[in-house]
This record gives sequence, C-alpha cells and structure tokens, in this order.
Amino acid sequence: MNDLFIALNTFFEKILFFDIFLGQIEGVSFPFVVAWLIAGGVFLTFKMGFVNLRMFKHSLYIVRGKYHTKEDKGIISPFQSLATALSATVGIGNIAAVSIAISLGGAGAAFWMIMAGFLGMTLKFTEVTLSVKHREFLPDGTIMGGGMEYLSRGLAQKGMLKTGKILAIVFAFFMILGALGAGNLFQISQSVAIMQEHIPFLKENTYTFGLVKDNGYLFGLLMAFITGLVIIGGIKRIAQVAAKIVPFMVILYLLMVIWVLGTYFTAIPDAFALIFREAFSPTAVAGGMLGAMIQGFQRAVFSNEAGLGSAGIAHSAAKVKYPVRQGLVSLYEPFIDTVVVCTMTALVVILTGSYLGGTEALDAAIAAKQGAIVTSAAFGSVVSWFPTVLGVAIFMFAFSTMVTWSYYGERAWVYLFGIKTSIIYKFIFLAFIIIATITNTGTMVDFSSILFLALAIPNIFGLLIMSGDVKRMLKEYMIKLKSGELDKEAIRD
Repeated sequence: MNDLFIALNTFFEKILFFDIFLGQIEGVSFPFVVAWLIAGGVFLTFKMGFVNLRMFKHSLYIVRGKYHTKEDKGIISPFQSLATALSATVGIGNIAAVSIAISLGGAGAAFWMIMAGFLGMTLKFTEVTLSVKHREFLPDGTIMGGGMEYLSRGLAQKGMLKTGKILAIVFAFFMILGALGAGNLFQISQSVAIMQEHIPFLKENTYTFGLVKDNGYLFGLLMAFITGLVIIGGIKRIAQVAAKIVPFMVILYLLMVIWVLGTYFTAIPDAFALIFREAFSPTAVAGGMLGAMIQGFQRAVFSNEAGLGSAGIAHSAAKVKYPVRQGLVSLYEPFIDTVVVCTMTALVVILTGSYLGGTEALDAAIAAKQGAIVTSAAFGSVVSWFPTVLGVAIFMFAFSTMVTWSYYGERAWVYLFGIKTSIIYKFIFLAFIIIATITNTGTMVDFSSILFLALAIPNIFGLLIMSGDVKRMLKEYMIKLKSGELDKEAIRD
C-alpha cells in the first residue's frame, strides 16, 4: 500500500507541481500551484476592494442572524454552514500543518501563513458567493454547490460550455481524491500517532490481517464507526454535529494555547520579531524567504482551504437570499482558522522550540512529518498533562474534519456518478479510515497535500473568469445596504 502512495505521489507531483514557469530560484523549487494561489489571492483582494477588511463587521451581523428574510432559500442556517465549513478547516491542519511548515520553512513560515489567511479571506468570499449563485436544488431535497457547479454552470453563461464542463469534471475528481487523502487519511494518520502516545495498547504488535502490525487499526475501526453514524444522515446531521463540536473544540484548544502563551508572555515580542526576521531573511531555513513563503502558503491552504472551492459545498446549503451575504459569512473561516488559530499554534511551537527537534523522538517526528507530535511536545514541555488534553482536541478535530470532508467528496461523487451511487462512496470513505492506520504517514502527508492543492488550478481559473460577476453582486449589495433596504426586509425575531 505504501508503494502505491509513493507512485501516486510522484505522478501527481510531476503533473501538478511543475516548475516550468518559475524553475529554481535561490536553489528552491517554486511550485506553480503556490504561485497560482498567491496571484489569485492578490488579484481578487484588490478587485473586490479589500472586502476582507471593510465588510468584516457586517459579516458578523449576518452570522448572528440579523439579516435573515422570508425569501431565504436553503436547508441550514448561515451559522450552521459556517460551523460545518469550519469543522473541515479547523482541524489537524491547525495543529500538525503549522508544525510541519515551521519545521521545514523556519519561523518565517508563520508570517506567510498569516498572509495566506488574509488573502484567503477574499478567495473564500469569491468562491462561496459563486457557489450560492450557481447552486442546484435536487429532487431529493439536497443541494449541489461548490466548484463543480459554478465551473460548469457559471462558465457556460460566459460561452465556455465545454471548458466549464471539463474543468468541473477535473475538479470533482480531485475533490474525491482530496476527501479521501487530506480529509481522511491525513486526519487519521496524524491523530492515531497521538493516540498511541497516550494509549500504549494501540502501540502493541499483534498478528493482524495476516501481518504483524500494531493495534492502531482499532482506533481506525472506532473512528469509522462513529463517522459512519453521522455521515449517513447527510448535511443536516453533519451541520448539527458541527455546530455543537466546533465552538467547544476551538475554545478548548485556545485555552491551552493561552496558558502556554501566558507562561512565555515576556518572550512573545521576541517570537514575533523572529517570525518577521526569518520571513524576509536570505539565511532562513530551507531556502530563505522563498522557502518560508512556499511552506507558509502551502500549509496555510492545507489548513483553511481558501482557493480550493471546497467550502462552497457546505455554504451552498445555507438559507440566504443574496449569494454575496453567504460569501461575507465565509470571511470568518480563514480568519479564525489561519489568522487566529494557526498563528497561536505557531507561537506555541516557536516559543517552546519544539520545531527545532533536539531529541530522538522529535527528530523522528519531524522527519516523518508527524506535526501533531511536534505540537504535542510543545504543550507537554509546559504542562505535563497538556498532551492528554491535546489528544482529546485532536480526536475531535479529526472527527469533525472527516465528517465534513466526507460530505464534500460525496457531493463530487454524486456530480460524476449520480445520487443513487452515493452510498458506495460513503463505504469507500469509511474503509480509507482503517487503511490510514496501517500505512506510512509521511507519504500520506505528501500525497494529501498534492491532491489538496491540485483543486486550486481549475478553481482559481474559474474565479478569475467570473470575478466580474461577484464584484457586480457586491456593488449591488452595498447599494442596498447603504440605502437601508436590507434592514427593512430583515425579519426581527
């Protein structure tokens, strides 16, 4: 199985991470897909007039339910859709991906993660707005949205019918693989490593499936069972679970972070100084400024998914009248996920120095790209029992991410193969949870990252082509907001 992942990893890396345009700069390979994400984020942020800053306050009012109307269409509330999307983004990536980025790119990678979060807010706004605008209400009561819908339907309206259809099929294919890889394999492989640190029985070797293997697969069986209980119920059940789990797990994790930051309070200014210095320093780890930038953007996107078109699948089910309104709600995803949670994780890892290794266990974890263990060591260096609490948080993070990504992949599967075959996908997804506990984790991280980032290529192309439509909708929405029309039509509870 490991050989299969290595072969697939090499195949997709050759196709999707080619350096034909950028080549080697300062000895660092600059992936085209990372440049594509940066260019798309910068262009849309300027084109939308920095909507990620000027509409931030208004979007909070929408999340709180101030602007719902009698004409809202959808099946879940704007807050539930935000919580569902956050359950996919606020996960192991905030714990593991941050440590991986800093271990490979130095402390400066944290700065570029923050910048990726800032630009990602506009990317997310654009793709979610298009998702709601081009969503499709199916006969079974479910809703189809996300990149495959606005690429096919939106580009068709631009006279690009065949191009849109091809890009939508490619997008859906990568979405399924991304759901099985980053939304499943990565989550389990990182979390089982932590669980084995706290439950010794999971490390013990037994004769399993005809092979001598540790008992980690039992954790996979448990996760497959409880995940199956949720995903069989569809988006409504997923949204209900996410709305309850996400606030609790974020608060639990942030309380731990605040404790650590309080311990190192006087050193925080020095940590920020190090982040900024290494972000632009030609002597920074792994290729200087470019190395830090690549790791920062790559891992940030792995965490917040901005520019990938995935979150639009959850947001398209929201009860809203104006597509722009849900787009504004989505601004909080990259902000909470990357600007807040990832930054705080980065400070913990940098202040404790765990990303530098120094012990046999840490060096092995860094080499295997087991970022969750690196972060766990950082917390454990401050309070001995924090890794146990972190284990609970990781369990919830992995679970919430998987149930949402199972839905993302299922919608892509339905787009390609029809609603009647969706149960096949669900069983495949659950089977991959178990597979993740018996294969190499380092290869999975690489494989998952490539499949994840591959979504950006067709998605951002569509966002750039249709960005004029989003800008026009935003302008019309702003006119109604300033005139007081939106306040008049809102229902007062």
